[in-house]
Amino acid sequence: QVQLVESGGGLVQPGGSLRLTCVASGTIFKINAMGWYRQAPGKQRELVAAITDDGSTTYADSLKGRFTISRDSAKNTVYLQMDSLKPEDTAVYYCKGAIVIVELREHEFDYWGQGTQVTVSS
Repeated sequence: QVQLVESGGGLVQPGGSLRLTCVASGTIFKINAMGWYRQAPGKQRELVAAITDDGSTTYADSLKGRFTISRDSAKNTVYLQMDSLKPEDTAVYYCKGAIVIVELREHEFDYWGQGTQVTVSS
């Protein structure tokens, strides 16, 4: 019904930048919010940033000022600009969408992408 596909991960040196992209497709009626989460080895998945349909944003406190979330509603796409990357940012980054599908317009469901690896290392 709905697919989220992330791209843009890779290997980057400390201090570098990466831009992640997540595209949602399928029988989408409305996207209420989209967000980025990350999971490092041996750690729990944590919120990085989220953006609602009206453009309101939320960030993990530790990442404010280095990461920026944005969206293109017409393309069902959300971006994560990551600057001044540190080795501790190394993780698999997942996209999540809070989405209403055409078939069930009374409900919102969470959909996850498959994740994209970000490695920050010299």
